Amino acid sequence: MPTDQLSSTFAALADPTRRAILGKLTRGEKSVSELAKPFKMSMPAVSKHLKVLERAGLIERSRDAQWRPCRLKPRRLKAASEWLDGYRQFWEQSLDRLEAYLKEIQQGGNDDRKK
Repeated sequence: MPTDQLSSTFAALADPTRRAILGKLTRGEKSVSELAKPFKMSMPAVSKHLKVLERAGLIERSRDAQWRPCRLKPRRLKAASEWLDGYRQFWEQSLDRLEAYLKEIQQGGNDDRKK
C-alpha cells in the first residue's frame, strides 16, 4: 500500500469506478446510494471504493442519522495536478522544439529544391 500522499492519490485514481465517483462528487455532496446507482455492483463493493478514496484523502464521509453524505476534498487532486503539470510543461517544450526543428528541415529542403 502506498505511503506517501501522491502515491495514495494516484493509486486511488487508477480505478475507473473511483474516478467516476469523484466526477459525480464534483457536482456536490452525494449519499452512498446515489453514488452507487450507475454501477452494477453491490453496496459493499461501492463502500470499498469509497474507503480507498477516503484513505487517499480525496473524499470525506460523514453521518447524519441514516444519511451518509460524501463530499470531494480537492486539495489532494490539486497536488497531483501540480505534479503532472511539470511533465506537461516538459512535453510542450519538447514538442515546440520538435516543431521548430521540422520547420527548419522543411525550409532547408525547399531551398535545396530551388537550386
